[in-house]
Amino acid sequence: MRQRKLVASAAALTVVLAVPLLGPAAAGAAVEAGGPPATSQSAAGRPTGVAQEPRTMGEVVLNVDYQVQETGYWCGPAAVRIALSARGIYRSQADLAAQLGTHTGGTDWIGQVTRVLSNHVGWYETKEMPNDPPTQAQKDLLWRDIVLNINNNYPIVANIVAPPGNQPPGYPPNQTIYHYFTVIGYNDVNRTVLIADPASFSGYQFYWLTFDQLASLIPPKGYSA
Repeated sequence: MRQRKLVASAAALTVVLAVPLLGPAAAGAAVEAGGPPATSQSAAGRPTGVAQEPRTMGEVVLNVDYQVQETGYWCGPAAVRIALSARGIYRSQADLAAQLGTHTGGTDWIGQVTRVLSNHVGWYETKEMPNDPPTQAQKDLLWRDIVLNINNNYPIVANIVAPPGNQPPGYPPNQTIYHYFTVIGYNDVNRTVLIADPASFSGYQFYWLTFDQLASLIPPKGYSA
């Protein structure tokens, strides 16, 4: 078990999210990965766009270099790339797809994500959430992991299943979407989480979800934290 140390002050890691909240509308959708070909929102490897201001009480957000996934089945590589960028590591989606063992059906298991993240930066562990709905203990652990990871500048990569009736904004309402996205922030006042979503469905690249909805989307999959 790797030892993790919670930073003394969450505010010390509150940084500006320097990327647009909305991007070009998504055209088409792959059921597994949920996204169109990529359009990068970065230049020369650095984030671009308009910062979110003002900051909100209780909010901690990490600075990341965002990209839309480059194929309909590279949501895993794109989500990993977003997570690594918070640590100052920039790899191509193609490179990460090869490391992950991603194929045309997607990235099979969250453990593959954990392995690649750990190879680059250490820290990460696989957390399974097999119960649907999740148990209270699983939800408590998820919230603890979100706070611990974000406070220490390690985004979470989540493997989700989003059926009709329980989907993030912009998702195709008539499809069940099997997907990976990156959790890059939280607000402990209103218990919400900020998602960097490589699918860019309907242009939604960054959006807030309630913690309860995030917890309902992960089963029966898992997350890397």
